[in-house]
Amino acid sequence: MTKFITTIAFVCMATFAQVDIAKAEMVKVASPYSVAETLDRLETVVTGAGAKVFARVEHAKGAAMIGQDIAPMALLVFGKPEVGTPALVANPLAGVVLPARVLGYEDSDGKVWLVYENPADMFAQFGIAPDAPVVMTLTKVLGALTGKAVAQ
Repeated sequence: MTKFITTIAFVCMATFAQVDIAKAEMVKVASPYSVAETLDRLETVVTGAGAKVFARVEHAKGAAMIGQDIAPMALLVFGKPEVGTPALVANPLAGVVLPARVLGYEDSDGKVWLVYENPADMFAQFGIAPDAPVVMTLTKVLGALTGKAVAQ
Protein backbone atom coordinates (compact mmCIF):
# COMPACT_ATOMS: atom_id res chain seq x y z
CA MET A 1 0.00 0.00 0.00
CA THR A 2 2.84 2.38 0.82
CA LYS A 3 4.40 1.76 -2.58
CA PHE A 4 1.05 2.51 -4.24
CA ILE A 5 0.66 5.82 -2.37
CA THR A 6 4.25 6.79 -3.18
CA THR A 7 3.67 6.03 -6.87
CA ILE A 8 0.49 8.11 -6.92
CA ALA A 9 2.30 10.99 -5.19
CA PHE A 10 5.07 10.97 -7.81
CA VAL A 11 2.56 10.83 -10.68
CA CYS A 12 0.68 13.79 -9.20
CA MET A 13 3.87 15.78 -8.68
CA ALA A 14 4.98 15.09 -12.26
CA THR A 15 1.56 16.09 -13.58
CA PHE A 16 1.50 19.36 -11.65
CA ALA A 17 5.08 20.12 -12.67
CA GLN A 18 4.02 20.02 -16.34
CA VAL A 19 1.07 22.37 -15.90
CA ASP A 20 1.90 26.04 -16.28
CA ILE A 21 -0.72 27.53 -14.00
CA ALA A 22 -0.88 31.25 -14.61
CA LYS A 23 -1.16 33.47 -11.59
CA ALA A 24 -4.76 34.47 -11.97
CA GLU A 25 -6.06 37.94 -11.27
CA MET A 26 -8.82 38.09 -8.71
CA VAL A 27 -11.82 40.38 -9.08
CA LYS A 28 -12.86 41.92 -5.75
CA VAL A 29 -16.27 43.48 -5.13
CA ALA A 30 -16.86 45.34 -1.86
CA SER A 31 -20.03 44.56 0.07
CA PRO A 32 -21.82 46.71 2.65
CA TYR A 33 -23.32 43.56 4.20
CA SER A 34 -21.98 40.83 6.46
CA VAL A 35 -20.43 37.78 4.80
CA ALA A 36 -23.49 35.67 5.60
CA GLU A 37 -25.92 38.25 4.25
CA THR A 38 -23.76 38.91 1.19
CA LEU A 39 -23.69 35.21 0.30
CA ASP A 40 -27.42 34.87 1.01
CA ARG A 41 -28.01 37.76 -1.39
CA LEU A 42 -25.67 36.25 -3.98
CA GLU A 43 -27.44 32.90 -3.70
CA THR A 44 -30.80 34.61 -4.27
CA VAL A 45 -29.47 36.49 -7.31
CA VAL A 46 -27.87 33.32 -8.72
CA THR A 47 -31.01 31.21 -8.42
CA GLY A 48 -33.11 34.11 -9.71
CA ALA A 49 -30.94 34.09 -12.84
CA GLY A 50 -31.76 30.43 -13.40
CA ALA A 51 -28.42 29.03 -12.25
CA LYS A 52 -28.03 26.20 -9.76
CA VAL A 53 -26.21 26.53 -6.46
CA PHE A 54 -24.23 23.33 -5.95
CA ALA A 55 -22.58 24.10 -2.62
CA ARG A 56 -21.91 26.64 0.04
CA VAL A 57 -18.66 25.89 1.82
CA GLU A 58 -18.50 27.57 5.22
CA HIS A 59 -14.74 27.91 5.76
CA ALA A 60 -15.07 29.70 9.10
CA LYS A 61 -17.35 26.98 10.44
CA GLY A 62 -14.90 24.34 9.26
CA ALA A 63 -12.06 26.11 11.02
CA ALA A 64 -14.13 26.29 14.20
CA MET A 65 -14.54 22.50 14.06
CA ILE A 66 -10.80 22.16 14.65
CA GLY A 67 -10.62 24.91 17.24
CA GLN A 68 -9.38 27.64 14.91
CA ASP A 69 -10.95 31.06 14.79
CA ILE A 70 -10.88 32.79 11.41
CA ALA A 71 -12.83 35.74 10.09
CA PRO A 72 -16.16 34.97 8.41
CA MET A 73 -15.50 33.28 5.08
CA ALA A 74 -17.59 31.10 2.78
CA LEU A 75 -17.51 29.94 -0.83
CA LEU A 76 -20.53 29.70 -3.12
CA VAL A 77 -20.27 27.18 -5.99
CA PHE A 78 -22.81 27.61 -8.77
CA GLY A 79 -23.34 27.28 -12.48
CA LYS A 80 -25.59 27.12 -15.48
CA PRO A 81 -24.83 24.64 -18.28
CA GLU A 82 -25.61 27.20 -20.99
CA VAL A 83 -22.80 29.40 -19.68
CA GLY A 84 -20.04 26.93 -18.78
CA THR A 85 -20.44 24.07 -21.24
CA PRO A 86 -18.72 25.88 -24.14
CA ALA A 87 -15.52 26.00 -22.04
CA LEU A 88 -15.78 22.25 -21.44
CA VAL A 89 -16.23 21.67 -25.17
CA ALA A 90 -13.15 23.79 -25.90
CA ASN A 91 -11.10 21.91 -23.31
CA PRO A 92 -12.48 19.31 -20.89
CA LEU A 93 -9.80 20.28 -18.36
CA ALA A 94 -11.74 23.51 -17.81
CA GLY A 95 -13.91 21.34 -15.60
CA VAL A 96 -11.26 21.88 -12.94
CA VAL A 97 -12.39 25.50 -12.54
CA LEU A 98 -16.09 25.03 -13.26
CA PRO A 99 -18.69 25.50 -11.92
CA ALA A 100 -18.09 29.10 -10.93
CA ARG A 101 -16.92 29.91 -7.43
CA VAL A 102 -17.25 33.16 -5.51
CA LEU A 103 -15.66 33.64 -2.11
CA GLY A 104 -17.18 35.94 0.48
CA TYR A 105 -14.82 36.99 3.26
CA GLU A 106 -14.14 39.62 5.86
CA ASP A 107 -10.67 41.16 5.76
CA SER A 108 -8.55 42.24 8.72
CA ASP A 109 -10.15 45.71 8.63
CA GLY A 110 -13.65 44.24 8.91
CA LYS A 111 -14.50 44.98 5.27
CA VAL A 112 -16.52 42.34 3.41
CA TRP A 113 -15.63 41.26 -0.11
CA LEU A 114 -16.86 38.97 -2.84
CA VAL A 115 -13.92 37.60 -4.80
CA TYR A 116 -13.71 35.47 -7.91
CA GLU A 117 -11.07 34.56 -10.43
CA ASN A 118 -10.99 36.67 -13.58
CA PRO A 119 -12.42 34.31 -16.25
CA ALA A 120 -9.83 35.37 -18.85
CA ASP A 121 -7.02 34.36 -16.49
CA MET A 122 -8.89 31.30 -15.26
CA PHE A 123 -9.38 29.86 -18.75
CA ALA A 124 -6.03 30.95 -20.22
CA GLN A 125 -4.30 27.91 -18.73
CA PHE A 126 -6.62 25.75 -20.86
CA GLY A 127 -5.86 27.55 -24.11
CA ILE A 128 -9.19 29.38 -24.19
CA ALA A 129 -8.66 32.89 -25.55
CA PRO A 130 -9.65 35.91 -23.47
CA ASP A 131 -11.98 37.05 -26.26
CA ALA A 132 -13.71 33.66 -26.57
CA PRO A 133 -17.49 34.00 -26.19
CA VAL A 134 -17.54 31.77 -23.09
CA VAL A 135 -14.95 33.98 -21.36
CA MET A 136 -16.77 37.16 -22.26
CA THR A 137 -20.11 35.71 -21.14
CA LEU A 138 -18.79 34.44 -17.82
CA THR A 139 -17.03 37.75 -17.18
CA LYS A 140 -20.30 39.61 -17.78
CA VAL A 141 -22.39 37.16 -15.74
CA LEU A 142 -20.07 37.11 -12.70
CA GLY A 143 -19.85 40.90 -12.74
CA ALA A 144 -23.63 41.28 -12.94
CA LEU A 145 -24.40 38.68 -10.26
CA THR A 146 -21.89 39.98 -7.75
CA GLY A 147 -22.87 43.57 -8.49
CA LYS A 148 -26.54 42.81 -7.79
CA ALA A 149 -25.68 40.91 -4.63
CA VAL A 150 -23.91 43.90 -3.07
CA ALA A 151 -26.25 46.63 -4.35
CA GLN A 152 -28.00 48.67 -1.71
